[in-house]
Amino acid sequence: MRSDLAPVPVRPTATISEAGAYRFRRKDPIDVRVSRLGGRVALGFLHELGHLLDHQVYYDRKSRTWASAVHVAFEPWRAAAAVLERRPLPGGRGRQRYFQATHEVWARCYAQTVLLRSGDSLLERQLTKLQGDDDPHVWPAEQFETVAVEVERVFERLGLTQLTLPLAA
Repeated sequence: MRSDLAPVPVRPTATISEAGAYRFRRKDPIDVRVSRLGGRVALGFLHELGHLLDHQVYYDRKSRTWASAVHVAFEPWRAAAAVLERRPLPGGRGRQRYFQATHEVWARCYAQTVLLRSGDSLLERQLTKLQGDDDPHVWPAEQFETVAVEVERVFERLGLTQLTLPLAA
């Protein structure tokens, strides 16, 4: 990926309250934090990386809107993601609303796409296990393929890829 972004620290944590966190102040990233506990290091890191990318492409300080919600390059992805099954996560209505926010759906889609397209057998097995366990943080393979293609196309539309992506049709 092409970027003029300065390096952003990645800090391991031992928290059990969250798999990770992307911290920023206005438009500037502070760090990405990933819990080494709970067996979700790769998924947590990729999810937070999805937030970092989303925030750095576009951020409106006044409305706190990120690229995934408004940028034209994300439009076909938003349409594809809109038909995904709503995966209820543990917690009350406020937590459900939060995890259905566009930036959260984007981060989950980004993480799942990277696991799916990584070409790394360990990461691919992790995704297969999450799907086999019906983990609410990922979608079943048959539902997700179209969305994965649209995630890849977001990066093409933004001009952030260095190579031609072998997109599935």
